[in-house]
Amino acid sequence: MKNKIVGFRDPVVERVVDKFIERSDAGFKKYGQTLHNERTQGVKGLFKYVNDVQEELMDAILYLQAVKEEIQDLSEEALIQESNDMIYNWPEEHDSDHALYRACPSSKADECE
Repeated sequence: MKNKIVGFRDPVVERVVDKFIERSDAGFKKYGQTLHNERTQGVKGLFKYVNDVQEELMDAILYLQAVKEEIQDLSEEALIQESNDMIYNWPEEHDSDHALYRACPSSKADECE
């Protein structure tokens, strides 16, 4: 194994590089060889590499969809919570306004006055 000392000016880049190293170590532990050896020893051909990339990208799309749905759920939950907070924490000085709002919808406000 080759050791290298690298300085990082960007901690985000450093964390990504750390993840690459962790992933490489996990792959070596699982398969018992490096990607370089797999390629140079003909263990896997070009078609198999392309297929692997395709499968990984398909998985990535699924993960992105799950993230989008999770963000949507969190946004909806936050909006509901914000609405509940506004209703249940209505300042006392506005109680009469709040009662009027409930008794007279804004669409009929001119009829209620």
